[in-house]
Amino acid sequence: MYKYEEIYNIFPFLITIGCLVAYNIIGSRVLDNGILDEPFFLIPIAWFFFFIGVLIALIQLILYLKMKFFKNMH
Repeated sequence: MYKYEEIYNIFPFLITIGCLVAYNIIGSRVLDNGILDEPFFLIPIAWFFFFIGVLIALIQLILYLKMKFFKNMH
């Protein structure tokens, strides 16, 4: 069974997937006056949450390795 600390890393990745799916569902189009209409704001939001998820995963890995290393030293 997972602890809460191990499972919360999934949420940034779920938000990333949600942003990318929403971007593809909404789609883009060219209006009659030649302006491109697309939900561009979802792309940087997706990248932001992806990097937040990677950062959290790296912090968890470092803490896990640190705990395991110091546990074996005693």
